[in-house]
Amino acid sequence: MKSIIIGIAGGTGSGKSTFTNRLKDEFKDDVAVIYHDNYYRDQSHITFEERVKTNYDHPDSIETELLIQHLEELKKGNAIQCPVYDYSQHNRSDQVTTVEPKKVILLEGILVLADERLRDLIDIKVYVEADADERILRRVIRDVKERGRDIEGVVEQYLTTVKPMHYLYVEPTRSTADIVINSGKNPIAFELVRNSIKKILETEE
Repeated sequence: MKSIIIGIAGGTGSGKSTFTNRLKDEFKDDVAVIYHDNYYRDQSHITFEERVKTNYDHPDSIETELLIQHLEELKKGNAIQCPVYDYSQHNRSDQVTTVEPKKVILLEGILVLADERLRDLIDIKVYVEADADERILRRVIRDVKERGRDIEGVVEQYLTTVKPMHYLYVEPTRSTADIVINSGKNPIAFELVRNSIKKILETEE
């Protein structure tokens, strides 16, 4: 079975998760979904206070080499044990999730197009963009409501690492994308990608 990897990148709060989850809801178990965030490096060796100060928007904060190994295994038809990240603890949890190989693999994350080795494995590259004000507002609401963060910490993190790293590492990857969309809820873009996935799934082995 040949697997097609669709990479969905974009800045924090751009709508890439919304777009990814819409595709997942559409195709259910016919597609596999992997979130780059789950590959944040294990930081059990440092204190919680130190983990809070880590720059999570720099490419070095993510164990991309492990993700690459996992994608290669999936392409070979082998299941993987995907790590699970605990946002409230700023650390990788002790849990794993089994991901089975599928004909279509959705790979989502702000930096999935930032590493050339990763880009080489991605067959369709999508970049989701949104106004910077909208992105920070979405980030604040999400991190406070869903990830157990306090608003002061979210704002400080955004100003000290998220914003500068976006312009340094995330936004430049826009030029590497095959498709650039202006919203995770863009109906035309969704139909285009949905139809592409449908054709892949309908293709004989």
